[in-house]
Amino acid sequence: MSIDITMPDVGEGVTEATVVAWLKQVGDPVAAGEVIVEIMTDKASMEVEAPAGGVLGEIIHGADEEVRIGTVIGRIEE
Repeated sequence: MSIDITMPDVGEGVTEATVVAWLKQVGDPVAAGEVIVEIMTDKASMEVEAPAGGVLGEIIHGADEEVRIGTVIGRIEE
């Protein structure tokens, strides 16, 4: 089963954020709550935590891509 990693809602009025860097690569193990990707908005940079433990199965949006809030940016395989 896969679990989606979505671009988080980072604040009122923000509709997009940029993926800065993935801290894990496809195939790497991840723990729930572990920081796996860094993002940036026009107001701040943030770290996104894994919503569940498992293995990073897919990176859909890579570094330097602007992504709408709520869009799936990667997946974790349990």
